[in-house]
Amino acid sequence: MRRTAETEDLSTLVPAALGPTARITGIERLRGGTRKGVYRVHLAPSNPGPASVIVYSWAAEENFWPGAGTPTAPATTAPAAQDEQGDPFAPATGLRLFLTARDALDSAGVRTVHVHLADDSHRHYRADVAVVEDAPGGTLEHLLYRSHDPADHERGRTALKHLAHSLTLMRQCRAPGYGPLGHASTPREIPCEQLILEHALGHLDEAADRDHRLGAVREPLRELLHTLRAPITPRTTYSLIHGELGPDHVLVDDAGQALLIDIEGLKFFDAEWEHVFLQIRFSPGDYALLAGPPHQTGLDPARMALYRLAMRLSLVAGPLRLLDGDFPDREGMQAIAESNVQATLALLAQERARG
Repeated sequence: MRRTAETEDLSTLVPAALGPTARITGIERLRGGTRKGVYRVHLAPSNPGPASVIVYSWAAEENFWPGAGTPTAPATTAPAAQDEQGDPFAPATGLRLFLTARDALDSAGVRTVHVHLADDSHRHYRADVAVVEDAPGGTLEHLLYRSHDPADHERGRTALKHLAHSLTLMRQCRAPGYGPLGHASTPREIPCEQLILEHALGHLDEAADRDHRLGAVREPLRELLHTLRAPITPRTTYSLIHGELGPDHVLVDDAGQALLIDIEGLKFFDAEWEHVFLQIRFSPGDYALLAGPPHQTGLDPARMALYRLAMRLSLVAGPLRLLDGDFPDREGMQAIAESNVQATLALLAQERARG
């Protein structure tokens, strides 16, 4: 049985972060987290600080990926991400990566959450933990795509423009190599596009073994991946990217600014990898604003084509693998896998139609 945080578990942590008068009135675990627990903690009105804060917990039992945590015998903290070799696709989790990413974004002028307390001593909680600001404006996903309030849509558009500026600032951060922060200072022997191809082939086999529709077109998809890889030539510099920048990973503050969250996977990489994810997660009109004028993007169409298919395969294999465990939002994860199966088949059909 997985153990999640309760009010009494945070009774010393929150006062340590906000002061001795902070008193918890309620706590809720927010949906969606797969590698860490995310909790909204409500505070008594008498507290001179914020009305609520967010607590991140990297306890092992908060990591739902199969093999990462042991529900029957949880450890005190989640395993560190295996990034010692600089693998840009290694599991990105942990307080250290969070703080490193936050410092990098802050240096780039990109807004993310304010940290009230970061603690790995386990004095106040049983695992590595951070207490951060709770942006009152909600997520960009809610403002743009869930709410029916015109005022919310207007606030969402304002935040979208701010997010576009943040993406520009990140594109201006360059490194000669790709990989997690701290591993991108030297060029790599394997080009970025080749690494993407190799991962995509692995995801194809994994997905085809699980879904009969992809299994029936495994070889055509394999051939298509190699065909899309062929015209791409290596690069010598890479941009700072988030990696999973959907509208659910952007909060909005009172000033209408966009705050990036779930930032542990921040890395230097091809910007096209970021942009195919943005295309998937934002509406066409909203993505057009994020991408900017075509003559200014500098995005390589050949890379976009390969990475689009590779991303779709990743978004089939990953969710289906997650469902091997006890992730609670099974219907939502299955829907992600299904939509990306359909998109993968559509991409193959489009390429066949081109002849």
